[in-house]
Amino acid sequence: MNTILRKSILGVAGLAFTGGVFAGPIAAHAAEPVHANPVAAVQADKPDMGKLIPHGVQGAQSKITLNDEQTANAKAIIAATKKAGLPERAAVISIATSLQESKLENLGHLGDANDHDSLGLFQQRPSSGWGTPEQITDPEYATLAFEKGLKQIDGWQDMPLTKAAQTVQVSAYPDAYAQWEQQAADLVAQHWNS
Repeated sequence: MNTILRKSILGVAGLAFTGGVFAGPIAAHAAEPVHANPVAAVQADKPDMGKLIPHGVQGAQSKITLNDEQTANAKAIIAATKKAGLPERAAVISIATSLQESKLENLGHLGDANDHDSLGLFQQRPSSGWGTPEQITDPEYATLAFEKGLKQIDGWQDMPLTKAAQTVQVSAYPDAYAQWEQQAADLVAQHWNS
């Protein structure tokens, strides 16, 4: 090979190598997406609030501070919803219902304060066919039982929360579920992907 050609090829190769060494890390970082707002990148894995609250909240909203047990019960409802193969909206309806019925507390028999034989997160009654006391005080079983009722309602996904919950629960206070929709949606957004 002629000396001038070889020097030219080696020179070009040397420039390419040197450019790669110096520009390589810069070029590698340039390929990574740049997020102007790092919080927005984290928010991307959260469910869309439009899916969680498709009709917007109805009426004044209530909110309680949850203790560790209540938070664990909300997470158990979310896990059972996923196990049932239902979307996030079902978890919102379920958590709002439990917030109304028991404030997300897995209640046993309350003696004289008990509403008939109502138990658990959803205040389901063994005498109404929801299951045994042991079953309906198990958060997963109680959620799956509630959501089984929910799935039997045609169009539950498109109903206002209070109508869907009331159709399953048949409560004496049918409009009370609506006040918990925002907190339920916030809990689902926070824990759905955790």
